[in-house]
Amino acid sequence: MRRLVILVMFFAIAFFGVESTAQTIPENSVIPIENLTDYLSKSVRKELKEPGSKSLAKYFREKFSERFFYDYQTFYDRLPHYNSLYENSEEHQIRALDHLRKYADSTQWLLPFNYLNGEPVNAYALRHLARQHKMVDIALHYFNGDKNPKHIQYFENQMRSLNAALHADAYEKIEDGNGVFEAFRSGYRILNWLWIHNMFLNEAEYSDEDQLVTLATLLQHGQHLYERNGQFRSGNHQTRGVSALAMLAILLRDFAGTDLWLERAMRRLSEHLDKEINADGFQFERSVHYHMSDINNYFYVYQLAKLNSIEVDKAWEEKLKGLFTTLVKVAYPDRSAPVLQDDTDIPWAETNDISGAMTLGYLLFEDPAFGYFASDKVDDRVYWFLSNDQVKLLENNKQRQPTYGSLSFEDTGYFIMREGWDSDDKMMIISAGLDDKKTDHQHGDMLGIQAMANGHAILPNYQVRYSLKDFDQFKNSMVKNVALVDHELQGKEWTSNQGGSGFGKFRNLPNPEVITWEVNDDFDLFAGRHNGFENVGVEYTRQVIFVKNGFWMVKDGFKSADAHDYKQVWQGHYTDENGPNLLRATTPDASGHDILQLIQTDSVYSAGARGKHWSVVSKSDQADFSFLTIIYPFRGYENRLDEAAEEKIIQGWAVNQSEWEIAGGNTVSLSADNGTFVFNVKELKSQNLTIQSPEETDLFIKIQDKQLFIHSIGTQQQTLTVMPKDVSRRTTKTLKPGELWVLDIHTQ
Repeated sequence: MRRLVILVMFFAIAFFGVESTAQTIPENSVIPIENLTDYLSKSVRKELKEPGSKSLAKYFREKFSERFFYDYQTFYDRLPHYNSLYENSEEHQIRALDHLRKYADSTQWLLPFNYLNGEPVNAYALRHLARQHKMVDIALHYFNGDKNPKHIQYFENQMRSLNAALHADAYEKIEDGNGVFEAFRSGYRILNWLWIHNMFLNEAEYSDEDQLVTLATLLQHGQHLYERNGQFRSGNHQTRGVSALAMLAILLRDFAGTDLWLERAMRRLSEHLDKEINADGFQFERSVHYHMSDINNYFYVYQLAKLNSIEVDKAWEEKLKGLFTTLVKVAYPDRSAPVLQDDTDIPWAETNDISGAMTLGYLLFEDPAFGYFASDKVDDRVYWFLSNDQVKLLENNKQRQPTYGSLSFEDTGYFIMREGWDSDDKMMIISAGLDDKKTDHQHGDMLGIQAMANGHAILPNYQVRYSLKDFDQFKNSMVKNVALVDHELQGKEWTSNQGGSGFGKFRNLPNPEVITWEVNDDFDLFAGRHNGFENVGVEYTRQVIFVKNGFWMVKDGFKSADAHDYKQVWQGHYTDENGPNLLRATTPDASGHDILQLIQTDSVYSAGARGKHWSVVSKSDQADFSFLTIIYPFRGYENRLDEAAEEKIIQGWAVNQSEWEIAGGNTVSLSADNGTFVFNVKELKSQNLTIQSPEETDLFIKIQDKQLFIHSIGTQQQTLTVMPKDVSRRTTKTLKPGELWVLDIHTQ
């Protein structure tokens, strides 16, 4: 990344030269347009043959035509394609009219003030006003409507009202938590205004003076961001801001001092790539939403730099490409992605649509594995930041199905058990990470699981929205697939932000420890623990085992000196007519899944909110206890678990019918031709062999090709002893969780 900074400084000097005569751009006032030439570099001042607004506006129209993501003179060629591709003209109109009904063009920017209907504007609404998202809708409504010049005037006047508020010091400040010039809001506003500015450059109503006021306003925004981002600050707020600063530096490089903007912006972005994209390729906030948001932040700069022949360091490019690769690795077989932490695009949705982001990845790198998830369009907002050549490339998308199997994101703490990539294949993701820098967007789902089978999210998580009153509920453990103790939830010490936008976070979340992660031909194994119940004296572990091409086993273990009520929470619409030990959910296509308890539980109850439901299975008044649960997906009635059968057979695996003689407490076995899983076992005996453990443990045993395979699948290190009939040939080995011991049988 150090090379990137050197390169940027080199190009900054090449582009801008060294200036000593131009004035410094002010950060707390907007330059009067008649004075703009005083802030240009000496070389540009020489290039301007005639002073004055007309000449300067013409100059910058030419430069935007050359430098922006696409030539504004082709806008009317692109607009019909955009409208046909997205079919969202009505949506733009609705959003535009909503904004026009709520705010005067010369609106206020400091609370309290009221909408035009007299109702008070809250902090959440001001946040979105500051971003100016719906101003883009007004601009597109102008082009798709009757081209009423009042819409251009509205944009001009609303921008001028912010400038007036800046000069009068009558705007929300950063320290309020909802600042109008806070980096995230300012960065979004710059992005939207650049988008609008480039669209309006064709329009006679958008006068030379209007154009220069926009540029002067953007210069003030840029200097404000430059002055306030001298140091690295963790989080996507600074990333959004310095991404916009870099764009301004490239587009407005004619002004003296913008070389410093570019150097600072690229330095900050490099630091964010280094510090906030984990070594495993996942964005540090552990959310698909924020991961894709970061992709956009880097994309705008990467794309604009390439279009302007500014070289970007290879390491920077590789990091950006890796962000798309991560989305491939985490994707469900139906080409969506799980809901992870604060995913907020579609509240209550149970998957994430990643097609827009992956289409963008395909356009940047033309990787067919990215194309597999891509569509014929990027997100509609991004369309206007593509070149004309990239728009054409969307018509010929090459695809290649990924080949990734089960894998882990060790740094981020996500573990994926995957059957394959066909649409009906099974996939599960386990959450076992807590970022050490910023947990603001993390939920109470430590060691929580989500799964997909037969094209359905069978153990869902739900997207959220900060402004909803039950945001904290949907961020905590009752809407996750986790285990709980008594009335304890994982998320503790909830606190909302001071800006009043609805966002909030838990100050106290469990710290996870991954005990083992193992992938082999027979099964995938995850084992972990967290300290979320130590406050009530309970130790907790979770094991998840994927029996290849079949089903999952989940073991939740609790240990305490005192009696407690232990619970499992399962998301979904379940029926419990067979009692707490068998829950069932089915879908309209007759696929479904069974949740079968192999150790008896006491009760189950169901609850829900926002149309979502969950069932809670409980075991009461226990000191030590383990749930041992089968998650069995099926397609069609005939393939369900037979609830009436006395002897359970789960896809060829017989429950408690092992040929081994098993001793221990609450022992359970699952046996098939290719091996035996045993839980809570201290001793196993066959006709010729005995396996002993001093404490109860969990094992997978297989005999194949005259070899004995003993795989530790428990959570504790155990010393095992294997004894043939001739006890003098006994052998002992200490196995760590996940470790395999292979013995030649003929030597025993």
